[in-house]
Amino acid sequence: MNKLSRVGIDLAKNVFQLHGVDRHEEAVWRRRLKRDNWLKVLLEKVEPDCVVGMEACTGAHHWARQLHAKGFAVKLIAPQFIKPYVKSNKNDANDAEAICEAMSRPGMRFVAVKSVAQQDIQAAHRIRSELIGHRTAKANQIRGLVAEYGLVAPRQLAHLRAALPVWLEDAENGLTGRFRGLLNGLWNDLKALDHRVAELDHEINMIAQSDPVAKRLQQLRGVGPMVATALVAAVGNAEQFANGRQMAASLGLTPKQHSSGGKDRLLGISKRGDAYLRTMLIHGARAVIRTAKEKDDRLSQWVISLAARRHPNVAAAALANKTARIAWAMLRHGTDYQPDRITA
Repeated sequence: MNKLSRVGIDLAKNVFQLHGVDRHEEAVWRRRLKRDNWLKVLLEKVEPDCVVGMEACTGAHHWARQLHAKGFAVKLIAPQFIKPYVKSNKNDANDAEAICEAMSRPGMRFVAVKSVAQQDIQAAHRIRSELIGHRTAKANQIRGLVAEYGLVAPRQLAHLRAALPVWLEDAENGLTGRFRGLLNGLWNDLKALDHRVAELDHEINMIAQSDPVAKRLQQLRGVGPMVATALVAAVGNAEQFANGRQMAASLGLTPKQHSSGGKDRLLGISKRGDAYLRTMLIHGARAVIRTAKEKDDRLSQWVISLAARRHPNVAAAALANKTARIAWAMLRHGTDYQPDRITA
């Protein structure tokens, strides 16, 4: 067998498909291996100067770290960039071949391999986000159920928490004894979710205080512990981006383009990439806009002027875009926030 120059690996739960090519771009190695021995076989057949490519899916970062430790160069590719290279029908062999082909393209974009610490932070954010979704669903269920008994639930969650014990204690509001027991159980569920969210908030705040990069990012306006740790988990040191605009584009904060025939047409933001991080940045931007009238720095003056001319959502997206670009510079160069260098 000729010396392999690239190997594409289609990951799965139990069976991994490998596709290797030599320096002449000839497919010379195809193997279907079990999870418990695929890495051993790869190490026996492939030399360390071979480049290994994988789809950025579940488990990819773990295996990429394992291969990095063995001296291999690993490239992770987003699934949407692999799909155009799949020939004919979709199967494991064709997927592995497509990965091997996609990683050879000079203009291909690759996903940075996350460290274990980054994945720990990301896990905390993902669990918190799901719990908040469950809490919102629980609150909406309570609102819908009490409405059948003639009670109008308040819109704000804090007001709903205050209203629940009042409803349970009021003997004249028409609630039956059976429903009061059910409602009390829903209230306990809501309090349990509040407790879990508070635990994760504390965990994330502790991470933000102990991580030097997250502490530095909190110098930015509209960036607190939540946004700072989410940035650290998602982009790390941001070395995968050549400039701030690339990072903002990867988060879906730049305009979507639909141009043809020399006519440029820019639409709203593309909303690509990490929706969670983009949402956090925009929420932080809204908080900055809300308090900008009380400040006289250059960033506040710029966003006040923009909000006066455009819709508030446009101003929030523009400020989130600028925040992402500044965050890239701070992450890439290890510098502090320099407000005097902000330009319109």
